[in-house]
Amino acid sequence: MHYYRHGAHDDPRLVAADGDTRYDLTAVKPDLASFGDLARAVEVTDRGVDEVAEPLVDAAPAYEGTDEPAAPVADEVWAAGVTYEISEQARESESGMPEMYLDVYEADRPEVFFKATPGRTVGPGEAIGVRGDAEWNVPEPELGVVLHRGEIVGYTVGNDVSSRDIEGANPLYLPQAKVYDRCCALGPCVASPETVGDPHDLAMSMTITRDGEQVFEGSTSTGEMVRTCEELVDYYTRHNAVPERSVLLTGTSIVPDDEFTLREGDSVRIEIEGIGVLETPVVTV
Repeated sequence: MHYYRHGAHDDPRLVAADGDTRYDLTAVKPDLASFGDLARAVEVTDRGVDEVAEPLVDAAPAYEGTDEPAAPVADEVWAAGVTYEISEQARESESGMPEMYLDVYEADRPEVFFKATPGRTVGPGEAIGVRGDAEWNVPEPELGVVLHRGEIVGYTVGNDVSSRDIEGANPLYLPQAKVYDRCCALGPCVASPETVGDPHDLAMSMTITRDGEQVFEGSTSTGEMVRTCEELVDYYTRHNAVPERSVLLTGTSIVPDDEFTLREGDSVRIEIEGIGVLETPVVTV
């Protein structure tokens, strides 16, 4: 099943979709107002996400709201880099120290870095940001692993927006290239592991439109990733006090040409098989 966050802060609702119909689980269990609440129940009962939710779906009314879902709640968002060959090649092309990215691509230890706090994260229909002091800004569509206390409980779509010229100027500028207002988008839902199946065999695509015209289109498969989700999660959680709810982005292999940069007013659409579509406009921050 797919789990959506509706109502945001005013009237938070956990909504489950089984096929085309969405069901209001909060109407059945008022204390079940978020996917995090469901994940706690999974931890206590030692059952699968869908196994816990299915009896509630059977009793739940259809969700009648028309609001856009909000981003899945994550206390922290982290990300992994250089996990696809094309990403390694792109990072080499932007950097004055290209050999370091090849070293990471081939190394035992992956690149894992902090990406966003909740206040820097947006959801479907909300604007992602590009830095006003950067000249080369790009979206990075990625499979997001949803974690509860460091354990995988689902998957989502992520956009690790990045300023490639800032990072390329010096690798030590990575935090400035990655962490800023509206630097990350998540959504539209959390898909259960049972729904996704093999996370290393999912089609992924991205299109970018500008003034009503498509200016970029690309597609790939998570099967091109050289590391597994489990491996990346293992390194993220090693010697690290992870929060109750977190998302780990797993890297991108859809990279626009070097001449391309995002502009205010663009729209970015990312789709991952088995999860859904995350579409966001672009603003300058």
